[in-house]
This record gives sequence, C-alpha cells and structure tokens, in this order.
Amino acid sequence: MPESLTRAVRWDTVVGALLVVLLLLSFGTVDGFGNALNLSFLIGNTLPIALIALPMTLLVVAGEIDLSVASTAGLSGAVMGKLWNDGMAIETIIPICLLLGVVCGLVNGLLVTRLGLPSLAVTIGTLAAYRGIAQIVLGSDAVTDFPTQYLDFAAGRLGDTFLPQAFLPFLVLLAIAVVVLHATPFGRSLFAIGASEEAARFAGIRVKRHKLILFTVTGLMASLTGIFWALHYASARYDNATGLELSVVAAVLLGGIDFDGGKGTLGGAIAGVFLLGALQNVMSLLNVSAQSQIVVTGVLLVISVLGPRVARQISVARAASSAG
Repeated sequence: MPESLTRAVRWDTVVGALLVVLLLLSFGTVDGFGNALNLSFLIGNTLPIALIALPMTLLVVAGEIDLSVASTAGLSGAVMGKLWNDGMAIETIIPICLLLGVVCGLVNGLLVTRLGLPSLAVTIGTLAAYRGIAQIVLGSDAVTDFPTQYLDFAAGRLGDTFLPQAFLPFLVLLAIAVVVLHATPFGRSLFAIGASEEAARFAGIRVKRHKLILFTVTGLMASLTGIFWALHYASARYDNATGLELSVVAAVLLGGIDFDGGKGTLGGAIAGVFLLGALQNVMSLLNVSAQSQIVVTGVLLVISVLGPRVARQISVARAASSAG
C-alpha cells in the first residue's frame, strides 16, 4: 500500500472512530436522537453535503477546489422553480438543470485549465456570479408546489425504516466514485496530479483534461444537489444551499483529504461528512444556536487541516526516534 494511502487510512480510522463514539454517546444521552424520524432527518439533511463531497474529494485529491458548488446548487433550484412556474414539465426541467450544472462546472474548469487561473480565486468569483444570476432568475419568490411524487421521493422513507428513499441512489453514486478514485487509472492519475502536477505531466498524464472533467462533474453533481434540495425541502429559492460549500469542504478535509492534494480516501471523506452531519443534528437537538453551529463547523475546518499534518509529523518523529 502506498505510504500516502497508509497515512490517509490512519486518519480515516480516527474519523471513523469519532463517528462511532459520537453515535453511541448520542443514542445513550441525547433525547430523541435514536428515533426513526430523527435519523431520517439526519441522513436526509446530510445527503446534500454527501452528494457534493463525492466529486469534491476527487477535485481536492487533484490539488484543486470548487467553492461555487452551493451557488451552482442554488442556481439550479432557482431555474427549476422558474421553469415550473412557467408551466414546463418537471421531466423536462430536471435535464435542463443538470445541463446547466455541467455548463457552470465547465466554465470553472476552462478558466482554471485554459487561462491558468487559481481555482480558489476563480470559484470565489463564480460563487458570487452564480448566486447573483439565481436571484435575477427567481427574485425573492419561493416555489413550493412541485409534483407530489417527486416531493415524496426526496423526503420520504423506505417503508418503516429510517432510511430516506434518496439514500439508495446516493449509495450507487458512492460506489461509482469509489471505483473511479481507487480502482481505475483515472483515479490513480488524480493522486499523481495532486502530488506533483509537473511530474504527472512528464509521465504522460493529460492534466488539463483530467481537471476539466473534474470541474464539469462537480458542476453536474452540484446541480443534482440543487434539484434534490428544492424537492427535499419543498422550496425552490435563489438562496437555497447558501453556505453549503463550507460544510462540504470541512467534511472532506476532516475525512483526511489533504488540501495540498495527492492524499486521502473517499471512505474517509464520507466518514467526515456523516461525522459533521451527526454533530450538527446533535447540536440542533440540544438547542445550540445556528450561529454556534457555524462556529463549530469553522473550528472543525481548522482541525481538519491541522489534524492530518500533525499526525504525519508525529509519525515522522516516531520513525526518526526508532531509527536513532
């Protein structure tokens, strides 16, 4: 197993253990945490983060980032609401919104790969631009009267279980992402690009094409998330998913994906997603204010950056001590 993957797995273990400990403590001490309705809310509210975390993980592994994902989701939801108000069929609206997400991601990717602009700066700019377009499209309106069968799918549960119906399609997407990142030449190329873009280019990897694909897929998944958000919460507004990018980045980095690229596993990222989701759910049950929850998310973001680095330094120090 490569050294970088071994280190990531060690951090994955820590995150997974923290998730298990949090769940066990919550089941035993937090009133209402273990009932089926709350668990369904927990998973349903975490799915938007998890959906975007799939492509975001691949993107960060390759040494890039997309901070416009929440605005892309909001724009997708706004267009969805506008077209529905105009009388278009939902079966036509959804493909249009997905195509819109592809375009948003493609714009980001072209600016980064063809003009050589840093992805952090580019996507901060498109974060504002896409959200502004969403407000122009829908204004301050809220569209809520989507078809019942779509609302039921996005918010309903599988029979008498606590699992949302939308969780099964997510598992399929998760399996695809795991295979792509960890079992294909394309995925191995992403680790090489994140570790050293120049070395990857000399090795014959088409770096720009790989990154363009990643940004495009990220836009597509952000749009899918925007559609799910509007249906799950039965409301399409221009400000849907505002601030979601912070939760996605915090969860991905918390899961051990190195911000510098080249290290991490998708399993760790998803563990980070559900650790953050469970923590937010517990804080809500304990009546912790929304502002305080944002502070906790920010602190976790800092910890997620420092944690793997500190762990690696300790590992290096121990190795040096043993060698001495």
